[in-house]
Amino acid sequence: MKERLKNIISKALEKQDIKKDIDEIVIEIPKERDNGDYSSNIAMQLTKELHRNPREIAEELKEKINDEQIVKIEVAGPGFLNFFVKKDYLFENIKTILNQKENYGKSNIGNKEKLNIEFVSANPTGILHLGHARGASYGDSLARILEFAGYDVTREYYINDAGNQIHNLELSIIGRYEEVCGRPSTLPKEGYHGKEIIDIAKELKETYGENGIDSSIVKQKGLDYLLGQIKKDLTNFRVSFDIWSSEKSIYEKGLVDNVKEELQKKGYTYEENGALWLKTSMFGDEKDRVIVKADGSNTYLLPDIAYHKDKYSRGYDKLIDVFGADHHGYIARLKGALAMLGENPEKLDIAILQMVRLVRGKEEIKMSKRTGNAVTINELVDEVGLNGVRYFFLARSIDTQMDFDLELATKQSNENPVYYIEYAHARICSILEEYKEKEEIEHFETITSSYAIELLSKMYEFKNIVEIAARKRVPHMITNYVYDLATLFHTFYAHEKVLTEDKKYTNERIHLIEAVGIVIRNALALIGVEARNKM
Repeated sequence: MKERLKNIISKALEKQDIKKDIDEIVIEIPKERDNGDYSSNIAMQLTKELHRNPREIAEELKEKINDEQIVKIEVAGPGFLNFFVKKDYLFENIKTILNQKENYGKSNIGNKEKLNIEFVSANPTGILHLGHARGASYGDSLARILEFAGYDVTREYYINDAGNQIHNLELSIIGRYEEVCGRPSTLPKEGYHGKEIIDIAKELKETYGENGIDSSIVKQKGLDYLLGQIKKDLTNFRVSFDIWSSEKSIYEKGLVDNVKEELQKKGYTYEENGALWLKTSMFGDEKDRVIVKADGSNTYLLPDIAYHKDKYSRGYDKLIDVFGADHHGYIARLKGALAMLGENPEKLDIAILQMVRLVRGKEEIKMSKRTGNAVTINELVDEVGLNGVRYFFLARSIDTQMDFDLELATKQSNENPVYYIEYAHARICSILEEYKEKEEIEHFETITSSYAIELLSKMYEFKNIVEIAARKRVPHMITNYVYDLATLFHTFYAHEKVLTEDKKYTNERIHLIEAVGIVIRNALALIGVEARNKM
């Protein structure tokens, strides 16, 4: 309908010899139904160009528009064109939803554009915690939405399995191994203290005894154990990856040395105090950065540049990285380095996740009761439930800090938005289970209330919401949408009976609520939430 109205307005403009790109014609759905089904500000857009009062422009356009689908047009406020349209398309959409089922809302706006999304990419030195959960929720949901909108999406996890943090992991495990063997030991200053390090040490003792272990065995055991736990936790969190890239393999392929040599040849490096510096300040960074330290070891920036250079070489149309809040300053230096290597830095988009504060009511929770460390994904899921965790992390835009309220997330009441949505779907399933006499419908005749029309209109919006969420990369739009849809369903159900003695009346509403159930399921699937059939 939006596209139809754009074309109608475009033709009306042509009649007045006014040229306007059809994509610049804005059609919106008014918040207040009294302002029509759709609204356009085209008259205000034309004011400067035509040097005329927008209401006059709107009145003239109104007279030029004649379409069988439009019941009436009103000029409102400073010059809005408000359209009241026939509702046939809303009833036809019920049939569309019931036919398309899990495919309803799909789009081809992506045109199979190849996207790579790298997210989570936590160092394999511990268990995934609260901050990783937000990144996992965002990255996975974004990938689902983009695929649904017609993009060709690759999900990637970058394993930091080389460098100083892995050396510290090895020393931490050795320290704990010595302890479990009953010998005095000290952990490195920047070591890892999680319970999982002790568990690894105990397994090493059981396998290899107490007489010492080769350091390469310790390192591999630590990586295998922790990466295995990360993969398991992500699978349980309904997150999967197509590619697991390794920092170690980037070194083994010679990509790090190649990049360093190319940067040197192009004159983007210099030596100072024994270190090799990169001229990132030339590309918007606040200062130049060291890529090779005075002791000959690389900083984490150099292999990261090589890794992204490798991603560029794989033929993606766009790269998306999801970074934590502490990486905001990293954007300019990484994009600058890619520009130095002759790559288009605009091809890389970096989304920054803001911090999460875990609270119970007004009390902040900083540490896990079980381990004394940051609260893990598993602990959060155990307390809240997977649906709740996935939903709450996507309820807010990632560029805003958020409070994750355990008290609210665990409430079994309508105050909890997840419970409220799940209850709507379960109620629909219960009614459909009870009614066994559904028949095909040619024309809908009894559905006329404003509650039903608002519900139908909201379902009709779904494809458009998916497209906006995909283009702007904002999964929280889907979260907000499905909550609004559930609210409209509950309101409809409170005002209208579904099961009655009137067979036609009942049959039409059975079709309606079955369609609502499908849209709720499809929306929830895009944010990694499974709709419940029973409560």
